[in-house]
Parts: sequence; structure tokens; C-alpha cells
Amino acid sequence: MTDPRLKKLAEILVHYSCTIKKGDKVVIASDLVGEPLVQEVFAETIRAGGNPIVSYSTGAMMETFYKEASQEQLEWISPTTLYMFEDADAFFSLRASDNSRVLSNVDPEKQALAAKARTDIRKIYKERSASGALRWVIAQFPCQAHAQDADMSLTDYEDFVYSACFAGHDDPVGEWNKLHAMQETLINWLKGKKEITLKSSNADLRLSIDGRSFINSAGKNNMPSGEIFTSPVEDSINGWVNFSYPAVRVGREVNGIRLEIKDGKVQKASATKNEEYLLSQLAVDEGASYFGEWAIGTNYGIKQFTKNILFDEKIGGSFHMAVGSGFSEAGGKNDSAIHWDMICDIQKDSEIRVDGDLFYKDGQFQI
Repeated sequence: MTDPRLKKLAEILVHYSCTIKKGDKVVIASDLVGEPLVQEVFAETIRAGGNPIVSYSTGAMMETFYKEASQEQLEWISPTTLYMFEDADAFFSLRASDNSRVLSNVDPEKQALAAKARTDIRKIYKERSASGALRWVIAQFPCQAHAQDADMSLTDYEDFVYSACFAGHDDPVGEWNKLHAMQETLINWLKGKKEITLKSSNADLRLSIDGRSFINSAGKNNMPSGEIFTSPVEDSINGWVNFSYPAVRVGREVNGIRLEIKDGKVQKASATKNEEYLLSQLAVDEGASYFGEWAIGTNYGIKQFTKNILFDEKIGGSFHMAVGSGFSEAGGKNDSAIHWDMICDIQKDSEIRVDGDLFYKDGQFQI
């Protein structure tokens, strides 16, 4: 019997996140493990009048690709991939896996080469997303591999995922609208402000937001969500940060990251685990050592770190930064083949000031 919360999640994704309407060309992409959620999103898309196109892959296929493909194959762009970003009206990325570490031993240089070859696709995606021509959302199907990463049983992980998405509520859209309204109050207060300073036991940072906009992330592109984010002025960040949570990227877990930053660029980087991988990613291209995002998590319902960035970056009482590509809709200009979020706890002994005024203290907003 299908969990009624799974059906409710599909309804949220189709009607709230991507607002599918009659005639929409809709791509639904997932690992085969995510088939139950794919089926529900497919069915709900049909009911909404959309035209669904399903694209499946597996972790084993991606491992084979990165280990066996020639340079020519790594740089080849599938016509299906082009269609997803050039012509589709909506795109569902439904994450699932039978092994979240399947790519942990593939050559990072091959991954970087494939990412660089997709520069034009990323540009199309960012432009169409910013203009509203492409509606998209990323969501998680609760499966065993991610439950294990989170140190939970599958039953507990299902409860965690559906709770974070409000899928167990009678009126989940109403809950997302409440979060949106709260965040909009914060963003309105931030309009026209110029400088942010953040001080805690884990960070001492100064950055400019002059001329930049904050984005209200309340379940439209990420499900779940709960963050306000911007792209800081590219050459403005100065200071240091010790990221208190592991940073997980394409199957690799990097622990104990410390970054020292001058005029927006990472000058020194270290890690207690997988430092070599960290350094390789910061050297992918010129933009990889600059920052494309600075954000504060606002979802206080997400209380546990799960090694899944879709949830972890939203933790209430945390901030995160991403090296690499920025957001044009926020005014960001940094371009890179990567966008890698790194998260830091600020629930204690911390404060954020904006143009000198106290904005945030010890995990709570002060305005």
C-alpha cells in the first residue's frame, strides 16, 4: 500500500513547487530507486494536464561513465539533456540512490572535465530559471542509502523526510506559505543594506551585499526548503571560517574544512579528511575559489544533520556558503563549473550584524 504521505509529497511538488498546467512539457528525472515517487509525480502531472517525460539512471551507470568514458565521451552532450534544459517547461529532479558513495573513488579530474563541458547547459538553465521559463524542483525519495547516511532506520527517515516537507499536514501549502511570509519579512528588512559581519567561534567574516538581492527559498525549487540566500559581491569577502559540518559532494565526504579568504578568494584551504579532493575542486576553474552564495537556514523543523545537502543547508541555526557559481537573480556574477555548499553551526556564541545593526544572535533572528 502506498504511503499517503508519498502521494501528498507528489501533490506538493506538482501543484505548489512547479505549478504544472495543461500542455506543459515536464521532465521527471531520477535513479531507478526513486520509482515510487516518480510514479506518483507522473500520475499527478497527467492529472494536471502536463506531458511527462521520464528519465532514469542508476549510480552504477554513472560510475561506469566516469571510470570508462574517453575524453570525447565525457564531453559529449546528450540530446535528451539538451532538451531538458532548452525546451522543457518544468523539471523534477527526484533524488534517490542504493549507494550514496558510489562515485567516491572516481577520478575528480574526469568529473571536472564533464562539468566544464556542460558550461553552456548551465548557462541556459540559469537564464531560463531566472526568467521563469523553466520551473524546477529538487526533492528526495526516502530510501535505504540516505537513511543509513543519516543514521536512521528507513521508517524513521521516512518520517523525517515527510515531516520536513510538511507532507503529513492537512494543509502543507499553507505551511509553506507561512514560511514564505516569515522569510519575506527578513528579506524586506535586508533590502538596501550594504555590509554583513558574522562573528562566532567558527567564523569571522565580513562581506558586501551592496546591490544584491536575497532570495526567499520556501519550497519552490528545493523540497524541503527554508533559507534566505544571496550572491555576495564577488571580491568582498574577507576573514575565515571553520565549517562545523562535513561537506559532501558527489559521494565524497570532506571533514574539518577551514577556509581563509581575502578579497573574495580562498587563499588557504585545509581539511582533516579528503583535503586533496577539496583542493582539487577549488582549482577546477577560476571561479571555483570565489563564492557564489551566502545563506542562513531557517527550517527549525530540521534538527538533525543527515549528510544530505537538500536538508542540511536548511537547518535552523546554521549558515552556509557555496564556492563556485552564483545566482544571477540575486545579482551574482561568479561563474564556475561547481557550486559546493558548506555548512556551519551558529546556534551558540554567534552574531550577525548588518550595517552595524544586530540581525541574528545565537541561532535566532533579532528583528
